[in-house]
Amino acid sequence: MTHDNSRRWQLLGLTAVIVFVIWLLAPVLMPFALAGMLAYLGDPLADRLQRLGMGRTWAVSIVFTVIAVIFIGVLLLLVPLISHQVENLSENLPHYVDWVRGTALPWVQQRLHLDPGTFDTDRVLATIREHIGSIGSIAARTVAKVTQSGMGIITWMTNAVLIPVVAFYLLRDWDTMIAHIQRLLPRSIEPTVVRLSRESDQVLGAFVRGQLLVMLALGVFYGLGLTLVGISIGPLIGMIAGLLSFVPYLGFIIGFVAALIAALVQYGDWMHVILVVVVFTIGQLLEGYVLVPRLVGGKIGLHPVAVIFAVLAGGHLFGFLGVLLALPAASVVVVLLRYVFARYRESDLYMDPAPRAETERLDVDVQVDVALKPSGPGDDAP
Repeated sequence: MTHDNSRRWQLLGLTAVIVFVIWLLAPVLMPFALAGMLAYLGDPLADRLQRLGMGRTWAVSIVFTVIAVIFIGVLLLLVPLISHQVENLSENLPHYVDWVRGTALPWVQQRLHLDPGTFDTDRVLATIREHIGSIGSIAARTVAKVTQSGMGIITWMTNAVLIPVVAFYLLRDWDTMIAHIQRLLPRSIEPTVVRLSRESDQVLGAFVRGQLLVMLALGVFYGLGLTLVGISIGPLIGMIAGLLSFVPYLGFIIGFVAALIAALVQYGDWMHVILVVVVFTIGQLLEGYVLVPRLVGGKIGLHPVAVIFAVLAGGHLFGFLGVLLALPAASVVVVLLRYVFARYRESDLYMDPAPRAETERLDVDVQVDVALKPSGPGDDAP
């Protein structure tokens, strides 16, 4: 085995070990991933304060305080609003159920010519009660659920304390850690890795900041638009549509369907349905022609199908952490694929022409085919 092949196999094995360790530790990596994202977002501002003559610790303390104040302010603003919207939804829930039973299901049955008992909710509930099982199994499931819920609460409380602590130390030592990682890289690949890391940093930074602004703008627009239309739970639907807008068309579809049902239940006329359609149509035009081109700018180059695949694949492999990091990881993968494609275009596999013997044989075959071509009735005889 040559030296180059041995080096390639070593790099491949090291990469496989790192990927396997990340996959193995995925269940406990979520707080560290969130802390890393906060540190990554705060590092440019901390570097700017350092360039103004401030020490790293003081700069990080100011950035961390600003992030904490913004987060607490958002919570103080959104928690009462969300609580009020959830109470409003729970109060109107019987009306939604009555609308589904009395209007939606009969309309579907009539249009699809289904058996009237197909959507008999009373019969469905009776069947569920019949097959529930013994009281003991129900009690066992209840105890297990309570235990899981208790452990989930403890886990969330631990993460709530762990994330800001880890984020502070990561932000303080960010540049030092990057320098250590750069010194640990093999010298043969260090220039290439540094260049790709800088390109990934530019793409990732533009994407994260732009996508967060797009989500915020869409959430505010849909919430205000539905509130002006008169939908009682309009702000809640707008927030959900904005949060889910990082997946192409997901926020639009869920928000649009929810707003249509709310308008039909609350008013029962076509005027409010048309107004809801107008709000979401303007929102889609605003997203496609103003927000995304200006804030994100198409620097990632991901097709919507690729975005959906990345989110689904990340959720399947790493759960919620995978969904959270799917698009940032996909943006980095795009940079790597561009590099691989450029190397392929420069490789012998792409650049080498066909062998000369094959080219000559092709020319001879073409000349023979032309010579043996039968002449038509109007052609002159040879």
